Amino acid sequence: MPIVLTPQQRRDCIDRIRRFPADLEAAIHGLTEEQLTARYDPTEWSVAQNVHHVVDSHMNAYIRTRLILTEDNPRVTAYKQDLWAELPDAKTPAVETSLHILRGLHARWTQLLDSLQPGDFARRGIHPDSDDYSIDNIVNTYARHGAGHIEQLQRQLAAGAKIG
Repeated sequence: MPIVLTPQQRRDCIDRIRRFPADLEAAIHGLTEEQLTARYDPTEWSVAQNVHHVVDSHMNAYIRTRLILTEDNPRVTAYKQDLWAELPDAKTPAVETSLHILRGLHARWTQLLDSLQPGDFARRGIHPDSDDYSIDNIVNTYARHGAGHIEQLQRQLAAGAKIG
């Protein structure tokens, strides 16, 4: 079901989306290749997989945003994130490429979000997992999504510290 954010909640969410690339970079700064690729807890993705995943996910969210803004009730696609996280490029410790994409993507995405009129946030699309959802849903979800993945990679690193 679509949610409706207040103007202040919306601004706060957009600011969190804007800050996320820097927050992620700070969280992984100085990590070794082993720390980036180890799966100390096999139920969690590696740090590198988390970094690559947020780029995949946020690119999808950006495209969904643009589809919803330019089409009437578009059907947006889901993707199999667990399978994407197992592809070879998602396991590489070369996270700088993904960080570069993320910085540019978030700059462009927040520029778009900042330009929207209040009514634009109510525009809707149809997602196979959540049915009817709005730009407000996307903004709310992705303001929290990045932080959740920083917590996930911190859990992975903490598990490694216990082993080491």
